[in-house]
Amino acid sequence: MRKIVSIVGARPNFMKIAPLMQQARKRRNLNMRLVHTGQHYDFQMSQLFFQELHIPKPDIDLGVGSASHAVQTAEIMKGLEPVLQKERPDLVLVVGDVNSTLAGALTAAKLGIPVAHVEAGLRSFDRTMPEEINRVLTDSLADWLFTSEVGAAKNLLREGVARRKIFFVGNTMIDTLLRHRSKAGRSQVLVRLGLIAENGFHPPRRPAPPAKIKSTRPYALLTLHRPSNVDDPDVLGPILQALHQVSQDAPILFPIHPRTRRQIEIFGYSHYFSTHDRIGEHGLWMVEPLGYLDFACLMAKARLVLTDSGGIQEETTVLGVPCLTLRKNTERPITVTQGTNRVVGTDGNLIVKYSSAALQHGVRRRRLPKYWDGHAAERIIDVLCRALT
Repeated sequence: MRKIVSIVGARPNFMKIAPLMQQARKRRNLNMRLVHTGQHYDFQMSQLFFQELHIPKPDIDLGVGSASHAVQTAEIMKGLEPVLQKERPDLVLVVGDVNSTLAGALTAAKLGIPVAHVEAGLRSFDRTMPEEINRVLTDSLADWLFTSEVGAAKNLLREGVARRKIFFVGNTMIDTLLRHRSKAGRSQVLVRLGLIAENGFHPPRRPAPPAKIKSTRPYALLTLHRPSNVDDPDVLGPILQALHQVSQDAPILFPIHPRTRRQIEIFGYSHYFSTHDRIGEHGLWMVEPLGYLDFACLMAKARLVLTDSGGIQEETTVLGVPCLTLRKNTERPITVTQGTNRVVGTDGNLIVKYSSAALQHGVRRRRLPKYWDGHAAERIIDVLCRALT
């Protein structure tokens, strides 16, 4: 029996680890233990995702909570070191690019434990992004580097990673999306938000599953959380002003991160948002953070998605929904070259221009990237089982 300790800590990690845990449970000679660092710690950000994605309760919860990047990374390492010393795993597996990813890889490497990194090789080439630092350092420590797109291997080889360590396997986040897509389509979130167009845009008395209702009101979906966008009032203000203008063509729903909400209030930008009880035909609307299934349903039915999230660029590519990335770069270029994504930056004029075009003309042609087929986790576990035996 071989033991793997998997480390997660933030919302994007949960979608990536779920199919790996499911595949590991099918292997009799593999014992995968799960450590939750507690980097995301409220119910909507953590526990609800575990329930919806059928991730087993973590074997260990470090409960580190929120802090600066340095403090949070250090606290995770302090909590993780005695865990790894006690568990003595054959391998530590980390996913994504959050602080928990780097802390897990660094702690394991210091203890001489081999490291596997899922979603290796992605690069924005922007060292002002904390995630870019996490990606580069984690890849430099890893013994197995599992890539989700072709260009990632080129990045790793250019950085001196041995080819024998690199495995092109596909995207575990897409595994999760494809597995839960049908269930997400049955979510009642569209009804709860009043987005089912019937009898003057009122929800029907006995709503059928939204997947069977063709009269969904047109709307756009927004996520915005990166410090470069929400911590600078001179950046956040023009973005919100542009989005407010776009929302006159179709309402924009914004499941808002608590930290982003605080920044909007501190900077005095609340006036850009509508405050009525019922979502109207226009306007920028804050809604509470959503679970995975509700958000996936909203994303699939949206006319347009605007985001600064990397994972959402990938999910919209698979769903065939137009996506505008509100950043100057992307570490997922395949979503632009093959998918539905366009990088527009934070210039208000460009946001308005390309949002209007997407709302009017819909999605451009796309191709599904290779191995985004729902079997990435199976490929990863196959590689690790062979390596460990």
